[in-house]
Amino acid sequence: MRLVIQRVGEASVTIDGEVVGAIGRGLLVLVGVEHGDTEADVDWLAAKTVALRIFEDEAGVMNRSVSDVGGEVLAVSQFTLTASTRKGNRPSYIRAAGHDVAVPMYESYCRKVGVLLGRKTGQGRFGADMKVSLVNDGPVTIIIDSRLRE
Repeated sequence: MRLVIQRVGEASVTIDGEVVGAIGRGLLVLVGVEHGDTEADVDWLAAKTVALRIFEDEAGVMNRSVSDVGGEVLAVSQFTLTASTRKGNRPSYIRAAGHDVAVPMYESYCRKVGVLLGRKTGQGRFGADMKVSLVNDGPVTIIIDSRLRE
């Protein structure tokens, strides 16, 4: 699984003109699920997301987590994070997990982040044409790949 985590002042997801998920200060997380990803990947990434110290403390040092600052999380599925650009100029998405695997893993990630954070995780809608708006804070953007954890 791959995540792109952005520290935000606010973020929202709109589908067909309707806001389906919105947060204030916190993290916008783009989630890509690949073939072979497991619940162990979900567990590791959920824990990492909530504990990642990318918010500033009173000294201006990034030393606090989203949990520490009482922030929120908005998770948006994004299969394009699995793109391979090795050949040619047209990305290949062959590594992306199919709907039957990706949807439960994305939902599991959202649920586990919510449990660890102690509040519901905002979500987009898997497979929908989503419009994502955000105010990137910093900017701070972190990429995490569960296959590179060792």
